[in-house]
Amino acid sequence: MSVASLHLGLTGGIGSGKSTVSAILSTLGAAVIDADAISRSTTAPGGSAIETLRVAFGDHVLTPEGALNREQMRKIAYSDPQAKTRLEGIIHPLVGRAIAQQTQQAQTAGARCIVFDIPLLVESGHWREKLDRILVIDCSQETQIARVAARNALPHEDIRKILSSQATRLQRLACADMVLFNDGINLDQLTHRVHELSPQFGL
Repeated sequence: MSVASLHLGLTGGIGSGKSTVSAILSTLGAAVIDADAISRSTTAPGGSAIETLRVAFGDHVLTPEGALNREQMRKIAYSDPQAKTRLEGIIHPLVGRAIAQQTQQAQTAGARCIVFDIPLLVESGHWREKLDRILVIDCSQETQIARVAARNALPHEDIRKILSSQATRLQRLACADMVLFNDGINLDQLTHRVHELSPQFGL
């Protein structure tokens, strides 16, 4: 039997620590729906988007294993806005259907809080009406660049391009019901702050 669940939108720029916060919320009993993970599954070998992507962009956007070559696709998308729109037109409907299915499963299972981990929540424009609250994980752009460079070994210039394609820090903060500032603190301190917020989410 379905129950009323609090729908919490979780977002933040690349390198903000959003995935870490969603993992902490999961340990507290939240059902986490990870849009990025769903998107990656559609472009893995045998994924639901692979054949459409091959037809739309050619075999050169696929790896020898049959997955989407994300680096190659990223270069195409950043250099050609129409290619980015076509890519999103293929991936987003598939992700949307999977999110709806996982949401129904979580509600049926009695989840008190469903966390929608959506990297491009602000950019999408349609999420606000579907969510009870939005939690933004915030940090300085300098911290974002340092974290992503250490994690992914990307050049700073490439990271800045990614940042420029996302909502600005001010745009994210403007849509927030709550903000968790994840800068200059360690994992234990971040965990403590998430635990302090969790009762507001029914956890």
